[in-house]
Amino acid sequence: MTSLFPKEYEFLTEIGIQPKNNGSFVNGFWIGNGPIVTSINPATNQPIAEVCEASPQDYEEGVARCYDASKIWMQVPAPKRGDIVRQIGDALRSKLDYLGRLLSLEMGKILPEGIGEVQEVIDMCDFAVGLSRQLNGSVIPSERPNHMMLEMWNPLGVVGVITAFNFPCAVLGWNACIALVCGNCVVWKGAPTTPLITIATTKLIAEVLEKNSLPASIFTSFCGGADIGQAIATDTRIPLVSFTGSSKVGLEVQQKVSQRFGKCLLELSGNNALIVMDDADVKLAVRSVLFAAVGTAGQRCTTCRRLLVHEKIYDSVVAQLLEAYKQVKIGDPLEKGTLLGPLHTPASKQNFEKGIKVIKSQGGKILTGGSVIESEGNFVQPTIVEISPKADVVKEELFGPVLYVLKFKTFEEAVEINNSVPQGLSSSIFTRSPELIFKWIGPQGSDCGIVNANIPTNGAEIGGAFGGEKGTGGGREAGSDSWKQYMRRSTCTINYGSELPLAQGINFG
Repeated sequence: MTSLFPKEYEFLTEIGIQPKNNGSFVNGFWIGNGPIVTSINPATNQPIAEVCEASPQDYEEGVARCYDASKIWMQVPAPKRGDIVRQIGDALRSKLDYLGRLLSLEMGKILPEGIGEVQEVIDMCDFAVGLSRQLNGSVIPSERPNHMMLEMWNPLGVVGVITAFNFPCAVLGWNACIALVCGNCVVWKGAPTTPLITIATTKLIAEVLEKNSLPASIFTSFCGGADIGQAIATDTRIPLVSFTGSSKVGLEVQQKVSQRFGKCLLELSGNNALIVMDDADVKLAVRSVLFAAVGTAGQRCTTCRRLLVHEKIYDSVVAQLLEAYKQVKIGDPLEKGTLLGPLHTPASKQNFEKGIKVIKSQGGKILTGGSVIESEGNFVQPTIVEISPKADVVKEELFGPVLYVLKFKTFEEAVEINNSVPQGLSSSIFTRSPELIFKWIGPQGSDCGIVNANIPTNGAEIGGAFGGEKGTGGGREAGSDSWKQYMRRSTCTINYGSELPLAQGINFG
């Protein structure tokens, strides 16, 4: 069959994408009764394919079926659920290059990052397989004779996952892989501007469920806008909602979920600092800053936005960094050698321009960059700004490749600057001093959820819990014991004797 795509998009048919697609996977069928939207290539602002989004009726049918399927899925033994997730990982692995290419095409990140993001989901599948045999409770000594106390962990039922454009695949993996092995069904609303990766990923998961004769509604997905997100937030059938996005919208989601006494898992804005002490390996630090500030065109929640440099080495570090920025190749994210692709949308490009104006109005000095690149795509220059840490704009997250360079005198001052912003996601220090490293990760150090030493602020591994404090939302996803958020805990006391002793020695007749 001849593809209707132009030649450069023909690979999309290998992962089930057509020029026109339905965007709701409901009970094993692809439907779409909502608005028709077009997926846009941010490098050219030209259309890739059309998607018919979910309508409120599509949503209602999908969640009702998913809720019914949860009664079946939670009864499947956890190691068997783990085997299904293993098969999902294998399915993704078989299409790794195609999915990575689609992700780069639709989101705009460079191809190695696109492939790396899909690999992250595969890694999460592998992690979840092992976890499926380790969802352990505790046995607790009882103060009463012939009594036993223990903790039981049981599935919640249905988990809602609302993901953002910058990691349209990985964040699903952090949540869905864990949710599934914990015995939950998943309702996924992908980002409105990356519907094709939502569809392609769902199709691979659906194939695994079908092959194993499992209800398709175990995994239900919708392409849609804020109306579908609001429906998830207010739906009492969904006890846990994971939301990734801005702090402003995250707060709104949290309030809606809390009004119905649901649980929220929030991954929100970051305003991440990297500190370079005067004893640091400067070459290592400069390489790290380049990746942390320029990678994904500054659109990672863990992007380095503030570079704090000790005054003794400030001039040297800035000079080396400016030289490194000259080597950054800007262009088509699918071309080999490109390090900086486009921003995701024309609106992102406009926000960059507005942000630069605000920076200049608050005394910021542009050391390099600071302009949009005239082209059909959403390209901007990677930018370094010298500015006071007290400027209001430094407290905000400008979602683009803009790096603020700040000077400090002491370790204590650097920590104070690091902790002075409303967000608390990621942070890093470059130093050879064990004393400073342990102070940095201690109670009087960084107040972030991710606290690194001698590595960038971004590029977290899946084995640790991912998330941040303060305006970042407090959620934890992926590794460590994040799984506990996807289950309900029951404390159980069992009397296997014939007497009824009461706790605290109470005698009640």
